[in-house]
Amino acid sequence: MKLHEYQAKELLQRWGIPVAGGIVAQTPEEAVAAAQKIDPTGKGPWVIKAQVHAGGRGKAGGVKLAKTLDEVRNLATQMIGMKLVTPQTGPQGKIVHKIYVTADAFYPGPSPIREFYVSLTLDRAISRDVLIASAEGGVEIEEVAKQKPEAITKIHINPTLGLMPYQARQVAYALGLSGEAFKNAVDFLLKLYKAYDALDASLLEINPMLKTSDDKIIALDAKLEIEDNGLAIRHKDLESWRDVTEEDPLETEAREAGLSYVKLDGNVGCMVNGAGLAMATMDMIKLAGGWPANFLDVGGGANVERIAKAFQILLKDPNVKVILINIFGGIVQCDRVANGILEAYKIIGHIPVPMVVRLQGTNAELAAKILAESGLPIIPAVELAEAAQKVQAALQGQ
Repeated sequence: MKLHEYQAKELLQRWGIPVAGGIVAQTPEEAVAAAQKIDPTGKGPWVIKAQVHAGGRGKAGGVKLAKTLDEVRNLATQMIGMKLVTPQTGPQGKIVHKIYVTADAFYPGPSPIREFYVSLTLDRAISRDVLIASAEGGVEIEEVAKQKPEAITKIHINPTLGLMPYQARQVAYALGLSGEAFKNAVDFLLKLYKAYDALDASLLEINPMLKTSDDKIIALDAKLEIEDNGLAIRHKDLESWRDVTEEDPLETEAREAGLSYVKLDGNVGCMVNGAGLAMATMDMIKLAGGWPANFLDVGGGANVERIAKAFQILLKDPNVKVILINIFGGIVQCDRVANGILEAYKIIGHIPVPMVVRLQGTNAELAAKILAESGLPIIPAVELAEAAQKVQAALQGQ
């Protein structure tokens, strides 16, 4: 689950991490009231920040400086409801429903004199969390990685020990900090890891992390993603923080139905049981010349109702031109899947695209008999490569 900046900062504060706070608003009136609460003198300035689940907001016009209350109102009016298009949203962009009103960190008081990039995430190549830091903060870290890889420091973390103080000092030193700023940065990084670990986060990014002229270390921005499995078990209180307006409607519908679904940009709808088999299926589709439209895992205990619901979700994607069902009958029985397919036809009435079906494993022969006697326009397949080739042939035949 992705969180907005204002939500991430609220959680970080619980771990004693200094953040540049603010007040969230959903209307221009709320934005003005927030600005007045932040600065009762009404002199400002303030920063108005669009709250969407994507980075690169500043360059896309999602972060603006307001010097008067009238500017706060005008910017809020312009920003709320706008479509924000950044490199991370894709061309479809995201609609801004909320904004975050903050004091300008550059005025008044101690000014930020250096910006850094800091993040914690999982390095899947070695199955360990990694702390990533760079003195090139406030810019696109992807470009820094390409153009100046030597400017990035990576520290892998032992899961048993966690981030050690000597590792935090190593990072602070690599960032060129010294004196009081060095001590504050070490404390900041250690607390940051504790928050990351306790929240079962898959990503915690601070860009930029600021060093002020009086050597304070502050999180100016924050991006936080919490692993769904941890959310379901240990952080049920945060489930209400989910912003479904920021998620794909089909992904939301699938999650509520207990299905693992991720929308992609292809034209082959995939229904598979098991994440590994789903990945292999998508690879095979690609090798045959196709392009998956989704990742959909109905799970090992899929029943008739779940199969039917999966069909409905697949067909709500207008880009799907062919459906490939690839089920291995281990825990789930193939005849149950076959009955789910028939039930889907009854519920939907008509499936308007070709459908290739590969059912192997427990009761596969019974499943094949059920489908053959159904009279439905199903394209059967035995091997996965054969199924992928038949999918491609169906695409070319349209």
